[in-house]
Amino acid sequence: MLDVVIEQGAVRIGARFAVSFQRTLRIPDDGRAYPLPPGLGALPVLDVREYEDRVPAAWRDERAAFIPMYQREALWLSFAAAPWKPNAVQIAVGGVNAVSGEPDTAGLRADPQNYVVCPEQLWLDGINSGRGVVRQFVAMPLGLGYTVEASVTGRETVGGVQITVFDPKPGRFPDAEPPLPKPAPGRPATRRPAPLAQPMGLGAGGAMRQKIYPDPYGIDAWDARESGRVVVHIVNSAQYLEITGRQPPPTPVDAQTYVDHGLPWFDLYDERMGDVAAPARLTGVKTVAERDKERGTVAAEAPVDVPESLVMKLPHDSGGPAPGESKATPPRSGPRSH
Repeated sequence: MLDVVIEQGAVRIGARFAVSFQRTLRIPDDGRAYPLPPGLGALPVLDVREYEDRVPAAWRDERAAFIPMYQREALWLSFAAAPWKPNAVQIAVGGVNAVSGEPDTAGLRADPQNYVVCPEQLWLDGINSGRGVVRQFVAMPLGLGYTVEASVTGRETVGGVQITVFDPKPGRFPDAEPPLPKPAPGRPATRRPAPLAQPMGLGAGGAMRQKIYPDPYGIDAWDARESGRVVVHIVNSAQYLEITGRQPPPTPVDAQTYVDHGLPWFDLYDERMGDVAAPARLTGVKTVAERDKERGTVAAEAPVDVPESLVMKLPHDSGGPAPGESKATPPRSGPRSH
């Protein structure tokens, strides 16, 4: 099994892989497909084992962490991996695979592909909707039918994010790092001036342009016996304060304010890369806006016009870090909200 190390800003699984959880702008769910919004800094990642006397007992059953999010706040996952020896990575939200819509317990599968390959997959911003589009990850409380889990399974009992990482089989890739390639592109830092509370899961938000790439190596490249897994619980601000005694980071600015200040969004030049088809169980997920409409609780979101002059075009490159570095790609960064 691969070691899991929970750090303040990331989770490391094995010798070369790490994932951080980036705060970001929540885009409107208005029928448009938006560019990729920026990262507004990594969410703190805390180890459940350091707070065992203050977290729900069920959290202690697996290697687990927790992150704080406000209701209706969005995030994206930033992956770090070595191009000379990549990893296969499964991501589930509320026990539902974010690529295939299958149960998280399905194991590695090629048809339909239910994992991503890192560092080829630089980021994941939401569930697979197909045709080069994902539906943004948006934090919502369990029990109201807003989450991906509720749409796919009809239940809301798991919540959070589940990540399983697989090493390649011996001999498929080098055992030692070759000379370093050029640094990978990112969304660069240009102009970036408690247990009793309701648990949180991830719902489906607005659409954005992002492909989920097919595995270029084939499923036989991965060793199902060499894996590591972490469960990342999502807590709201009241839970976070109760568990840690600290206030969570302030909520980020909204998308319209960001555009009004002329700050960058991002697109990738990745036309040569394929796209994993989305299954019906994910394309049929009710979005947060659709659930709002059913409940009659929130007015429709105003669209945001993002001028092309604000969309930074980045080349796709799977270059990565030297061993021991925590990130394979520079974060796509935006202005801090404090």
